[in-house]
Amino acid sequence: MFRAMIVDKAEDGIVTAGVQEIAENRLPEAEVLVDVAWSTLNYKDGLCLTGKGGLVRTYPHVPGIDFAGVVAESADERYRPGDKVVLTGWRVGEAWWGGYSQRARVKADWLVPLPEGLDLRQTMAVGTAGFTAMLAVMDLEAHGLKPENGPVLVTGAAGGVGSIATAVLARLGYEVAAVTGRPETEGYLKELGAARIVPREELAEPPAKPLDRETWAGCVDAVGGNMLARVLTQMKYRCSVAAVGLAGGAAAPFTVVPFLLRGVNLLGVDSVMRPYEDRVAAWGRIARDLDMEKLEAMAQPAKLADLPELGRAILKGGVRGRVVVDVNA
Repeated sequence: MFRAMIVDKAEDGIVTAGVQEIAENRLPEAEVLVDVAWSTLNYKDGLCLTGKGGLVRTYPHVPGIDFAGVVAESADERYRPGDKVVLTGWRVGEAWWGGYSQRARVKADWLVPLPEGLDLRQTMAVGTAGFTAMLAVMDLEAHGLKPENGPVLVTGAAGGVGSIATAVLARLGYEVAAVTGRPETEGYLKELGAARIVPREELAEPPAKPLDRETWAGCVDAVGGNMLARVLTQMKYRCSVAAVGLAGGAAAPFTVVPFLLRGVNLLGVDSVMRPYEDRVAAWGRIARDLDMEKLEAMAQPAKLADLPELGRAILKGGVRGRVVVDVNA
């Protein structure tokens, strides 16, 4: 028996979440059994914990879209008991039981060996949000972004993806402009390395014209919607926006003009089913290019029992940065 955060839905449609003792035979069938040490809290986890967004189709369910732990059993020759592993993506915690459990059974293809230079807790201080942020930076650089090109904008900068994108870009020598609508986060973002703060209201409205003044050499956009549309009009010639989130909505009132007249690239960054080689490369870059001491100092600790309340808070924008979950606490 072990403890897990179980989300269930009653016949009247009410969704509840709480820690329960469960048996191993309740876990889904797959090749690798992992003793989970750490997980995190992401926006999707908040949706799963509260039953919102339609992410959970089958109840009861264990949320937690990422985790780090130690292999307990394996039917795949790539992993042996005692190996330390990390998992992000593949709809774990949504369509498959996830990391809010002291044990998890998953497919071997979904795992990545613990990257050299990081411990298990550190990987979850990064988590899916940081992994996605690193993919965005890698994709921007693959399309020509260099520090000497000019300032790079990060929208939704106080959130999980935005925080780590800010920290990574600053450490790599980029001039980072961080967008936030919360004045209380400005000091936090400057500690992460932001050179300047852009108030959210400056970019919140739909663009008034198809092209604006060329301002940004690159952008990591974690918001979408009107903000993405506005940013596209301000991109420099042949520069790129890496779009990683849709908190502001999937609809965006932009035209083809930035793409036709300025050659702007819109790069979609999806961390769910990224190829194994990309995942290994991204984790290697995280170990090399991220100031883990600074990131860990800003990560909030949590226990399994804290998650229902934190899940509601993250949906209201009340969680800053990263939340690291000790599933054994």
